[in-house]
Amino acid sequence: QVHLKESGGGVVPIGGSLRLSCAASGGADTRYMAWFRQAPGREREGVASIGTISGTTMYGDSVKGRFTISQDNDKATLYLQMSSLQPEDTAVYYCAATRKLTPSRLWLEPTAFDYWGQGTQVTVSS
Repeated sequence: QVHLKESGGGVVPIGGSLRLSCAASGGADTRYMAWFRQAPGREREGVASIGTISGTTMYGDSVKGRFTISQDNDKATLYLQMSSLQPEDTAVYYCAATRKLTPSRLWLEPTAFDYWGQGTQVTVSS
């Protein structure tokens, strides 16, 4: 069983930056990890993903050039560095992981991930 716990959320002004962390336990053999977000009344959206062995990354169109996903060398912590934050980035952000070999077309699809954290709220406010 993989346990994931997010931290680092909060209230940030428009144009500000924030770094989210996800502590992973029991997940030494995870193949992919990702960040998703969900705003009220909207579907869960893939933000960024990373192959834990290859280090290959993928980003959602709405965050390209502004967000960066990374992991510690021991792969026990996943990060999401967010910059140039806008009100539309306001959401609950979730960390997710899977052990399955997953085709790249699914790396930002919630259904491809088996393990989820509880989420952390990010609010971008003027």
